[in-house]
Amino acid sequence: MNTNTDNIPSGVNFTRWLAVGSLLGLILVGLAWELWLAPLRPGGSWWAIKVLPLCLPLAGLLKHRMYTYRWVSLLVWLYFTEGAVRAWGDKWPSNGLALLQVLLCSSLFVACALHVRIRIKAAKATGNFVPVPKD
Repeated sequence: MNTNTDNIPSGVNFTRWLAVGSLLGLILVGLAWELWLAPLRPGGSWWAIKVLPLCLPLAGLLKHRMYTYRWVSLLVWLYFTEGAVRAWGDKWPSNGLALLQVLLCSSLFVACALHVRIRIKAAKATGNFVPVPKD
């Protein structure tokens, strides 16, 4: 990893920390939701394991791995969909937690999309961009 901050495009650090913060928020909300705040069953629910896939990309986001930002921007839509469905159909406090999940998913998607866009634009400008050959 390059430690020289002169080569980092403007906005990359902000989008990185927004993505990491949103991801950590999703993990914490998911655990608190299913274990304490509004579990499906009294005493906690095994649905808390739904946050395990969210733990996998943390290292990749922190290491600026472009591939991780790309696949997380797709993975997040599963959690967005769950949040939207449960925000519409569940009762308080579960629907409030679901709405919070939807907001965190939205900010994670925006952060990942902007991060990828900024880095590709910077790579094209410096000539370090290698386009994917078309079939």
